[in-house]
Amino acid sequence: MPLPTSPVIRRARLGAELRQLRRRETLTLEQVCDRLGWASTSKLSRIELGQSRPDLADVLDLLDVYQVPPSQRDALIVIARDAATSRGWWKALGEMGERQRTYAELEAGAAGIVEYQPCVVPGLLQTSAYARLRIAAGQLIDPQVDVEADLRARAARHAVLRRVEPPRYTALITEVACAPAGDPVEVWRGQLRHLLDLTELPHVTIRLLPSGAGAGPLPLTPFSCYSFPDPADPRTVMLEALTTDVRLTTAIDVDRYERVTQQLLEAALPEKETARVLAGWLDG
Repeated sequence: MPLPTSPVIRRARLGAELRQLRRRETLTLEQVCDRLGWASTSKLSRIELGQSRPDLADVLDLLDVYQVPPSQRDALIVIARDAATSRGWWKALGEMGERQRTYAELEAGAAGIVEYQPCVVPGLLQTSAYARLRIAAGQLIDPQVDVEADLRARAARHAVLRRVEPPRYTALITEVACAPAGDPVEVWRGQLRHLLDLTELPHVTIRLLPSGAGAGPLPLTPFSCYSFPDPADPRTVMLEALTTDVRLTTAIDVDRYERVTQQLLEAALPEKETARVLAGWLDG
């Protein structure tokens, strides 16, 4: 059962709200922690930065210190419960590593997802055979990678596109990302067939960026943009790097990536043309 909200985003939202309340009361981190008897400011700092799952009792204590009125208090308690998540949700994530867990949390509560991928097919669109090759290649960098565990985690994430109320999903993929690149022919053909099948879903849009697309130099780094049902939850961009990912939530950063996304959409082939090209590669 997917969550109606994204825990990682609710933590960011809760932290920002609590930080504003503290500043409204002109209190320092040290003053708040002294009043609550907390040993150090690191606990409060991590809550405000959205870096830890908050304990509801701690949030209630903070709301008391900030003298939050009942209506605002009730709204923040709902956000705090979403941010804390349930044991059932963490059990559903199973053996996911931290990187996949973050993406899974974002996807779980997203109303819209736009992914740009210059090198490989995006993870949510990968077949098991294609994903196995990509994950196994990662063992060259990190020998500790558990291929089978990562495959199971990737399969669990795929369910977001098949749920009852799925997010609107758009993939912007370069021609290079869809090329065989030395993969076994049947793996490549299976991946193309899967992409074509996904284009039949009404909430999934796949568009190719042809070589020499008119958007200027294409971004070198893959990124994903997320929007959420609650407009007060921060729009988010994830940048995918080799060994870690960067999460951006400030309006100025997100606005820049949304402008880049719009340029890519204008340069990409239309949906039907994309399907025709994929089908032509498959037939060829």
